Amino acid sequence: MGAVRKIKTKRMTRGYDQVREDIASSKHLAQYKATKDAEDLPGLGRHYCVECSKWFESEFNLVAHRKGKNHKKRVRILREEAHSQKAAEAVIGLGTDNGVRSKDAEVEMED
Repeated sequence: MGAVRKIKTKRMTRGYDQVREDIASSKHLAQYKATKDAEDLPGLGRHYCVECSKWFESEFNLVAHRKGKNHKKRVRILREEAHSQKAAEAVIGLGTDNGVRSKDAEVEMED
């Protein structure tokens, strides 16, 4: 049997859907931050990047992080529209007629 690939949870951050909720609602972000003890966080929880859901030791480290490639990539992904069931159905051709059918389609349905 081959090697089993395990996900490393040590560096795992919040998912894109959770971060989108944080950006949209300050209440959602406040609830998440309330689950963490400030004493256990780097920099006592003062320096936080919302898009990457990471805490930093100092303001200098946070600013340097925001200039980095990983942060910019994550921001670009978050700007894109989230995947939805409607978009998935449109890709395979379901639900694109919006209830309007051509006469040819009606004739085929009657047969």
